[in-house]
Parts: sequence; structure tokens; C-alpha cells
Amino acid sequence: MNEHDITFDAMGSHVRLLIGEGGPELPPAAEAAEAARRFVLDYDAALSRFKPDSELCALNRDPRERVPASSILRRAVRAGIDAAAASGGLVDPTLVDEIEAAGYVGSRAGMKGVPLDAALAAAPARRGARPDPDRRWSGFAVDDEAGEIVRPPGLRFDTGGIGKGLAADLVAEQLRGYPRFIVDCGGDIRIGGVDALRSPYAVYAEHPLTGERDHVLRLGFGGIATSGLNVRIWRDADGTFAHHLLDPATGRPAWTGLIGVTALGDTALEAETLSKAALLSGPEGGKELLGDRGGLLVHDSGWVEPVGPIAISPRIRIPEWPAMAGAPR
Repeated sequence: MNEHDITFDAMGSHVRLLIGEGGPELPPAAEAAEAARRFVLDYDAALSRFKPDSELCALNRDPRERVPASSILRRAVRAGIDAAAASGGLVDPTLVDEIEAAGYVGSRAGMKGVPLDAALAAAPARRGARPDPDRRWSGFAVDDEAGEIVRPPGLRFDTGGIGKGLAADLVAEQLRGYPRFIVDCGGDIRIGGVDALRSPYAVYAEHPLTGERDHVLRLGFGGIATSGLNVRIWRDADGTFAHHLLDPATGRPAWTGLIGVTALGDTALEAETLSKAALLSGPEGGKELLGDRGGLLVHDSGWVEPVGPIAISPRIRIPEWPAMAGAPR
């Protein structure tokens, strides 16, 4: 099967694109892939919390209540607001002060994390996360007519994982019309094209404790995303273990009884929102959130619990090319 396949680094993760050749009315797949690569790099430059010259950082520093913003920043802020609303405030994009206080100040791309099993052994009693009763995220608004973002000065915003899901969806919009494609932005995946429905992609899944890839899911459309504690975990200033998924009510890393969640959605952004909200909710809340669409919960013990109509494993990766096009290895 003739597909153009490229991989590059952006948003602190690996990004991979596979694009099938289209008809004569479409640019060659290699040209479409290069345009998508440039888009993702520009997107990362505009929206990174770790790049002081990014537009996001400029917004967060700006003392004005109303700040002129590009269309891509407005879209990202709206995605974060919508994710917060859809999750009842569990997926909160305004926890910048809290994540920096926990030790996540600079990009951790390429940094080796501490063992997850050691962190679990030292973690506090498990409990589901709760939304911040102050609902700070609701202070953000997007005024597209004026081309501005409105928020209380000093309230900072972080695109986080939501930004990766949105990036995958925006690239998918650019690839509309191609017969098959898959966009993987650091594990937030979007699949599309009529040929993909006939010959779905094989997506392998990785267990957060063992690293084993025992589950394969064949997908022909939509989004799939995983949230897990094993991706970014470290020791904070006082020596305790910390990770990047915070309880909005406390501002501290959430230890909920789950270490990984995979969710399906119509889009990568929807799947990312569901996976993060389910992990933060804990075993019972996560099961309820994923019951309709299907997914998988990985408990602290390593037990993998299928939920809903489809059962898959957490850490999503696109396999190497021979496995993508053919039978599972």
C-alpha cells in the first residue's frame, strides 16, 4: 500500500504522519506531509509554554484584560475552554502556577522519568480528583469578531495535552480528500479517509508498567488518545514523586487508582479530553465516562479493565511500517 511516512519531533513528542496518495486533483502525499510538518512546527512555536517567545507565553505575560490573538491561539484557547466545560472542570487549562510549583517548569522531552512502580509505592491514599470550585477556566473567553482573548490579567493558560489532540485534528482537516491517513501527535491519534474504512490501520497499545504491546486495535476513522502517569514522572523539590496530571481542587498530582486510560472519540481532541478526565476521575468515574464509547482503564496494580463496547490498552503508538500495512506481529 503506497503511503508517505514521516516522523519528526514537536510539542515535546514524536509526531508521525502516514498519508496515502490521492487523485490528480490533490498534491502528492509527500508534499502534503511536508506542509503538515511545517504547520505542526509553527503551531508548536506559537503555543508552547516552554518557549518564552511563543504567542502563548506573550498572552500569559500580557497585563491587559483583552489581548489580540492569532486565529490558531484563539482556536487553542477555545479548545481548552470546551474541554474544561465537557469534563466538568477536571481538564483545567489554567493550572500553570500549580504545574510549575510541582516541578514541571521546562520541557521534559527526552528526559528519563523515574520508575512508575516506585512512585506508586510512595504515593498517598488514592482518591478521585475534583474540579476547582472557583472555575478559573471560565474566566477565559474568545472574541473572534474582535480577534481577541479575554481573561483576568495574570490568569495563565496551558494548552497541554489538549493542544496535541487539536493539532492532530487540524492536520486531519488539511488532509481531507486523501484516501487514507493517520496523524499521531505524541499519542493523540486521528485517522481518516475512505480507504482507511476499507482497510483499517493497526494501532498497537503499550502497558504503562510493563511496556508490553499485547493489544492491537484496527481503526478506520476517528480519534484515539491515552493519558498515563508513566509518560512524565519526576521527584519534586522536597523529594516526593510528582507527575503532570493535577487534581484541580488541590493543585497537586492526582493519585486516583488509575495509571493509564485510553479513550475513543470522533476526534483526537475528544478522545484526549475523555482519557484525561477518566484518569482523573478514578476507577468508578472513569468507567462511567468511557461506558458509551469504550476504552480501557489500567489500575495501579497493572490490571487492565476493558470498558464499554471496545477494549484496548493504554499507551498508544503507531507500529513500524510492516505492521501498519499488514497483519499484527
